[in-house]
Amino acid sequence: MLTLLKIHNLALVDELLWEPHHGYLSITGETGAGKSVIMGGISLALGERGDKSMIRSGEEQCSIEAVFQLADTARIDRQLEESGINTCEDGTLVIRRIMTATGNRQYINACPATLKLLREIGMGLVDMHHPDDHRSLTSQERQLSLLDAYAENHAARETYRSAWLAWSEARRAVRTLEEAERTNERELDYLRHQIEEIEEAGLTETEAAELEARWQRAHNAARLHDAAIPMARLLEGDDNSLIPQLRQLIRHARDLVRLDPSAASWTSPLESVAAELEECTDSLRDYTERLDLDPETMANLSERINKLDTLKRKYGSDYAAIEAHLQTCRARLDEIDNRDERLEELRWQEQLCREQLASAAGKLTATRREAAPRLAKDIVRHARELGFKQARFDISLTPLNEPGAHGAEETEFLFGPNPGEPLKALRLIASSGELARVMLALKSALARQDDTPLLIFDEIDANVGGEIARAVGLKMRQLGSDHQVISITHFPQVAALAAHHYLIEKKVSSGRTVSSLREVVEEERIHELVRMLGGGGATARAHARELLA
Repeated sequence: MLTLLKIHNLALVDELLWEPHHGYLSITGETGAGKSVIMGGISLALGERGDKSMIRSGEEQCSIEAVFQLADTARIDRQLEESGINTCEDGTLVIRRIMTATGNRQYINACPATLKLLREIGMGLVDMHHPDDHRSLTSQERQLSLLDAYAENHAARETYRSAWLAWSEARRAVRTLEEAERTNERELDYLRHQIEEIEEAGLTETEAAELEARWQRAHNAARLHDAAIPMARLLEGDDNSLIPQLRQLIRHARDLVRLDPSAASWTSPLESVAAELEECTDSLRDYTERLDLDPETMANLSERINKLDTLKRKYGSDYAAIEAHLQTCRARLDEIDNRDERLEELRWQEQLCREQLASAAGKLTATRREAAPRLAKDIVRHARELGFKQARFDISLTPLNEPGAHGAEETEFLFGPNPGEPLKALRLIASSGELARVMLALKSALARQDDTPLLIFDEIDANVGGEIARAVGLKMRQLGSDHQVISITHFPQVAALAAHHYLIEKKVSSGRTVSSLREVVEEERIHELVRMLGGGGATARAHARELLA
């Protein structure tokens, strides 16, 4: 149950501290007194988006704190642990929301939390109904989920869902391959062309690495000659070139050493210098010979480098990328060549998934067909207590042509509020008052299966008469035996049946309008019921006492 609601600087509320009781509670007050602020505070605490316009005028921030005492926190604790947030201690869950002009912050059990997590937690804590919320009953998907809740078939529904996802994936794979077959012939031709083009080139990793260097040298042969020939001439061109001069120098050094052996220490390097220069001359000679390519060799080199450039332009920036593309093409070609075998395998897998889905669907459908008449009977019983004295209700289950995400059938809630008239789809009933009572009948029928601790009904008794309003109040009081139920109402018949009655008032204090909430008992409660009855005097007070009795 909700044990504490604390609101600070939200709209007309400057400071509100509410500790609601268990059971059926009613909140009343004049129009515009601020009842919507209470609902707004709870909604914000449960993750509804808010903005700075909700902050009380002249203030910088507003805050909402809600404390819940829960009998079982296992599900919520799992959610909190997954998000790294403190779990509930002694069954207590504390939610705090702060809104400022620059942004919002929210906390769960004193830990910062995301708005998404807050909404997920809130969905299991409070079931809130506004005047138009009962229109959701006209959704066939919503009707199916209500039937499933009554049937308590969660395991069968999860099994079906897993089977449907597996079948959908298998079917998608089959269709993808079947559609691909229609374009495979063109793809085959293109793949074969690519493979043939790369293989015909006959390139190797070594050749590819050397080709560009060879082409660069060949392309710059003239300039390289211009640099290499003068080097050769300087080294060994004539008697005045470097090597002949060095040889003559060495002969003189040898003569010197014969006369004075101590000179060997500084003349000996001349021998090694001469050897290195001669080696350099040999390398230079070989290099210049390689630069002299004949026209045929040059043409072959040009052809190979052009082929490499073409492959790089089409299939990758280097040899490794070209080779990877070749392997990809071969694998894809092999896949397409074996498509018949692959398609047969996929079709077999789809059929297997389809059989498993049919089995799961049969079990799920059986739970729904067994629960549907029981739910319809319970709804009729509650609807008659809500003023539909001769109401009829039926739940139809129509098989789908193809299994859907939620089952192999669709449902339609059929309602006949008046005798002699045919049953009509609930979505075709225009009266919001009728729909509101049907929704309350549904909630009453599902009270045992619904583990939501707090139910809030915001003026869902609108557009109903006095006797019917009392029936609505009685039904809420019955729900209050299993849930904490809060009803915001303008009907004295509904408010009088509450175990606890709260009054929200709007006053002017120090030139500012403020709203406050307090419980009314005994004479104060009678006074509020008299106001709601719209009269005064002894007769109205007697009527109010009679309602409470």
